[in-house]
Amino acid sequence: QVQLAESGGGLVQAGGSLRLSCAASGGTVSGYGMGWFRQAPRKGREWVAAISGGGITYYADSVKGRFTISRDNAKNTVYLQMNSLKPEDTAVYYCAVAKGRLVTTSSSDYNYWGQGTQVTVSS
Repeated sequence: QVQLAESGGGLVQAGGSLRLSCAASGGTVSGYGMGWFRQAPRKGREWVAAISGGGITYYADSVKGRFTISRDNAKNTVYLQMNSLKPEDTAVYYCAVAKGRLVTTSSSDYNYWGQGTQVTVSS
C-alpha cells in the first residue's frame, strides 16, 4: 500500500513562491504517473499538474507558466514549484498516484492520495 505525504505548504504573499513535496512510501512510484490537485473552500477538487511515468508534464491553464512539476525517482518524490502565486491559488493541495504510466485530469484515474497541504496566498 503506497502512502503519500505532502509538505511545503504555508502562508505566502501574492507574488511569492512555495515548493511542495510529495514523498511516497510503502512502494515505488517510479514509472507511474503522478498528479497534483487542489481544493479551495466550497469548491470541487481541481486538477493542477501531472507528470507521466516517462517524465512528460502537463498543466492546467490557470497555472501554466507559473508552476512546475518534477519528480525524483531515486527519492520516490514528486515536487510542485509554485511561483508568482495569486490569492486564487489558495487551496489544500493533494498529490496522487495514477493507476498507470499515463496521466489524466480526472481524479478517478488516480488511486493513492496524500492528506493534503494547505497553501494560503494573501493579497
